[in-house]
Amino acid sequence: MSCETKISKGFQTVVPSDVRKKFSIDPGDIVEWQITEEGVKLSFRKKVTIEDIFGMVDGPKTDAVELKKKVQRGEKI
Repeated sequence: MSCETKISKGFQTVVPSDVRKKFSIDPGDIVEWQITEEGVKLSFRKKVTIEDIFGMVDGPKTDAVELKKKVQRGEKI
């Protein structure tokens, strides 16, 4: 598959729809640019959501505001 896009005046470009679909790219995901001897290699990394972070931690789910209040009160999280 070969795709091309144009660079705008602000040095922005659009990820072609075929590439977005193939790699499940969503708004907020990260494009990593790696310079190689042959040119540039692009990689895509998913944006980490608060739900992803809560999934890594055992225990009851609490929102960020409540966590901040606990810290301000000196309580353990």
